[in-house]
Amino acid sequence: MEAERKAAQLSGDTTALLPVLPFHEKITYRAGNKTICCLEGGRIGIQYETSFAGEPCDLYHCVLESKSFLEKMTVLEHTVPFFLLIREAENDFLSSNAMKFIDHMGDLLQAYVDRREQVRLIKELYGNQIGELYHSLPYHMVEFFLDDFDCKVTLSLKYAEDLRSVLPTGVSVLAWPMHAVTMNTKEETQPIPTRLSYAEDALRSMSLPEAYAEIVLNLPQVLKETYPQENFA
Repeated sequence: MEAERKAAQLSGDTTALLPVLPFHEKITYRAGNKTICCLEGGRIGIQYETSFAGEPCDLYHCVLESKSFLEKMTVLEHTVPFFLLIREAENDFLSSNAMKFIDHMGDLLQAYVDRREQVRLIKELYGNQIGELYHSLPYHMVEFFLDDFDCKVTLSLKYAEDLRSVLPTGVSVLAWPMHAVTMNTKEETQPIPTRLSYAEDALRSMSLPEAYAEIVLNLPQVLKETYPQENFA
């Protein structure tokens, strides 16, 4: 069964994945990446399908329940990662607009998977150039540095606090030359970092793998122009 499920996921046949869930025989309709079902006892089941670069990724589900028409709906069970704050969304949306809650969670899940897969892809493609990489659980804060040059470059990305963005809203890219201009303090001598605005612009407007390729392609020339006294390869 698990082998069939993985094969169906790779082939993009999401209908073959539905029997994994308890409400697969009562599908009412599909809306975007969501399959919404009416279940027994006044419950509603939602299956969320996520993707990256056109390929299917993770499946998540959520079951909503209302014991009577006079009571608001609540989340009975779900497979949403805890750091996506489903209970906060339940309090904000579910009592007044169930569809808004359903759409909101779909946006959260897709954005989370997109950010996660962007990070996974740069590690897979450029792992030999990337030093230590840090990220928060929902991947809304990412930081790493490049160590394949004679200059340490740190990249820090912050995404919107609502966790629904796939492009960073806050970006900082700094180059730290190893032997370049320094400033003297009473305690020690420290290198002066330079802000790489072209790299920040790329990260704000492109996916992380695309922006990374653009940054690395132009980095040697930018470093030569910024620090003409240095010998950058």
